[in-house]
Amino acid sequence: MRKYLLLILCGSTSLLSFSQGWVPMGARSMSLSNASITLNDVWAYHHNPAALADINRVTAGVSYENRFLLSELQSQGFAVAIPLKVGVVSIGGQLYGGQQFRTYKGGLGYSMQLAEKIYAGVQLNYMGLQLPGNYGSKSSMTAEAGIYTKFTDNWKLGFSVYNLGRAKLSEFEDDRFSTIMRIGTAYTFSGKVIVAIDFEKDLDYDLRVKTGIEYEVIKNFYLRGGIATQPVELSFGLGYQWKQIQLGLGSSYHQILGWSPHFGLVYQGSTKTK
Repeated sequence: MRKYLLLILCGSTSLLSFSQGWVPMGARSMSLSNASITLNDVWAYHHNPAALADINRVTAGVSYENRFLLSELQSQGFAVAIPLKVGVVSIGGQLYGGQQFRTYKGGLGYSMQLAEKIYAGVQLNYMGLQLPGNYGSKSSMTAEAGIYTKFTDNWKLGFSVYNLGRAKLSEFEDDRFSTIMRIGTAYTFSGKVIVAIDFEKDLDYDLRVKTGIEYEVIKNFYLRGGIATQPVELSFGLGYQWKQIQLGLGSSYHQILGWSPHFGLVYQGSTKTK
């Protein structure tokens, strides 16, 4: 009974904005309650393609989350960023759900520096939704674009729009994949503490506010935490970087639906390519 109740809830609340195309990825982002619009790591592929332009090494990552400890609500994703002489090419994808409900996304992106401290990125994705029985499936091409600015070395601002063309799910009641606009900023204090805040608006749901904080306790070891609204969700986690490998793990918590553990692994090349 609990499983069916959770599936119904996830179909009727703003948590399910994830299920119509956009699913945040990466342990670092999830530990910060996905206040990630300004994070210039490889997971920017799923959060703000413009921030990928600030990457100068070949980087790849894999991510996993189990929403509310249910196999029907798992998400898996990957992202790869390849710097060129001009700009950064990226590829990525994700799966969300189980046999009774599944969404998927995969695509390509390109990011580049437009001017000093200003970056932009665009992305094309093939995305779809699968339902059981006579409900069938639906797929479409979507576009995403973003802007990323570094006012100073410590202060950053980002903005992105997901599903620019408002791709349709069905003609019935003009049902569409989620279109999501996000804007946020982050500030680094003393080179060790990052505070981030994002404002996220799905056109079909209320505004969500997400805040996160990351603290480098000792060299290469990080503690992370965050809180999101609409609905309220707490997040926490830790990360460690060992040479070219970055490991992250943690969980979010919803007071009714429970725990959602997550895990991420990132590999970063040793040689700068630009």
